[in-house]
Amino acid sequence: MANTIKAPSGEPAIRLVMLPKYTNPDGDIFGGIILSMIDEAAAVEAQHQGHHRYVTVAMDSIQFHRPVCVGDIVSLWCRTLKIGRTSLLIHIEVMANPRRTDETYKVTEATVTMVAIDEQRNPIPIQEKAKKETD
Repeated sequence: MANTIKAPSGEPAIRLVMLPKYTNPDGDIFGGIILSMIDEAAAVEAQHQGHHRYVTVAMDSIQFHRPVCVGDIVSLWCRTLKIGRTSLLIHIEVMANPRRTDETYKVTEATVTMVAIDEQRNPIPIQEKAKKETD
């Protein structure tokens, strides 16, 4: 039961307005800002799946589809693809809604691997805490 993937919450993990402080010299939002948001969204999704301390060990399949502009509202949607013994594989889609429009489009997507760790930063089984809570 502990390794059963919980359904997405129906809400984005993160939603944020892109401000001028996030821009590169050409006026677009830095890709690194989006990557940071992806990392945060993956952490939110990991907590949704199991209450452990997690670290990011990989970001794979990162694809930037379109630029993000100042004023865009960016939403990050997460879906857990797999729960392993100590890790979670999470897919994140980054959607942008340009200000003053009803348009929404995908700007970035990535797959992130998160690993559950203990206080000494050693990997631990994801179901370990769930077992303790039911004992």
